[in-house]
Amino acid sequence: MFNRITSSPLFLKLFVWEYWPMGLAIVPTVAFWLWFGLRARRLFFFSAVNPAIETGGMMGESKIDIMRHLPEEHLPKTVFVKTGTPWEKIISELKALEMDYPLIAKPNVGERGFQVLKVEEEDMLRDYHAANRMDFLIQEFVDLPLEVSILYHRFPDREKGAVTSVCLKEFLQVKGDGRSSIRDLMKRDPRANLQVGRFEQEKPEVLSQVPASGEQLLLEPIGNHCRGTKFLSGNHLIDPELNAVFDRLTRKMDGIHYGRFDMKCSSMDELRKGNSFKILEYNGVSSDPAHIYDPSIPVWKKYRDVFRHWEIMYRIYLVQRDKGVRAMGLAEAWGTWRSYWKYKHRIEGAD
Repeated sequence: MFNRITSSPLFLKLFVWEYWPMGLAIVPTVAFWLWFGLRARRLFFFSAVNPAIETGGMMGESKIDIMRHLPEEHLPKTVFVKTGTPWEKIISELKALEMDYPLIAKPNVGERGFQVLKVEEEDMLRDYHAANRMDFLIQEFVDLPLEVSILYHRFPDREKGAVTSVCLKEFLQVKGDGRSSIRDLMKRDPRANLQVGRFEQEKPEVLSQVPASGEQLLLEPIGNHCRGTKFLSGNHLIDPELNAVFDRLTRKMDGIHYGRFDMKCSSMDELRKGNSFKILEYNGVSSDPAHIYDPSIPVWKKYRDVFRHWEIMYRIYLVQRDKGVRAMGLAEAWGTWRSYWKYKHRIEGAD
């Protein structure tokens, strides 16, 4: 009985930090923001940290614009689709880049896995194109075994920076017993159980399948926490060698000093050598140090690490301020916020 209670969705959402409602979990973070905003005397000081990105990367930033600052050799093949682009033009661009299925489709502006889809065939992509009223990206599916999120910063005019967070991602999966359906297997696992409702809407045909005994079945290829991915701390892997890789990687990223690389690699050993990796996405000042979602980390340590990262952004801002880089004012921030939420309302209405 006790196990049933502690593994129920309601218990997890009430008592397990990583599932707390956003409005509750973010309260200390808002306090950190206000504290450093008071010290900076600019509430939106963080917008000066990455002047090459809209709002510094807090909201409304364009993924394709950020990609143009990243080393092309470490990016997946990408087609940028503007609203209203004819279907024939999309197909032509995919063929020109020799991109084949599966592919990843995602909004050019968006976060937390919203409307990200693994596209298995042309009809799925056609439906995605027809259903959405937004600019979006089509990327090759990067089939490397390890997905990681690495938060890195470098102060302006310095040659070297530091990796401050490494998150290893464990994708949502179940192991078959030869008798139970995927639905039953998911319900036995607290993390997977939270995803059953989503699967009923998006992939109902999957739930009735019965995997063979011992078969390990990947349920979700998109590495977002809200899609059931388990985040584990890899901070023990931070060393001078890893720092050096990101020093080299960011050398030509002018106007970008703080953010998180979401990437896939063949292994951490290869990543340390600067080999065999692709950057799926780069996020600016809104980036969590994603290792804090590791269930084994106490809540006080999670917020301690969040505070430390806000302090890093504040210190970068002080350098930027002395260099004459201007942070957003209240009116500019309000206008940006209104535009972004109008956009979100429009695309969510199309979902």
